[in-house]
Amino acid sequence: MSYREGRFWQPDVTVATVVVRDGRVLCVEEHAHGRLVLNQPAGHLEPDESLLDAALRETREETGWDVRLTAFIGAYQWHAPETQRHYLRFAFAAEPVSHDASRGLDEGIVRALWLTPGELMEASDRHRSPLVWQAVSDYLAGSRHPLAMLQHIA
Repeated sequence: MSYREGRFWQPDVTVATVVVRDGRVLCVEEHAHGRLVLNQPAGHLEPDESLLDAALRETREETGWDVRLTAFIGAYQWHAPETQRHYLRFAFAAEPVSHDASRGLDEGIVRALWLTPGELMEASDRHRSPLVWQAVSDYLAGSRHPLAMLQHIA
């Protein structure tokens, strides 16, 4: 049965932030699906939250870093074969502003770390999903769009 036949379907809407400092990318090491994986600061959009606010919140909660969003990198659609879930991810570029080392990190996050793009690419077998490298790769290739492309109508 399809959506048009009355079956409701909705993807998981997520945000991710590519934060770069001194040529290194801010990553998180986290537990997911029974293994330790690498990801950007990322997570689900919450009800009544703008995509921009979600990206700022997730980055702070998962890394302790406050950041300034500088650009929209792109939107990515992905079907996770192990869970059969569908994701629609919005990725943002950001600059670090300040760090609160005393802040506890979200449940499941082991640590935040800064990796060179090469180190991140070499660890591709540990990426939480193919979206991790795709967003970084697009960022490195210069994909930058104005944040004003994304409108939150309250």
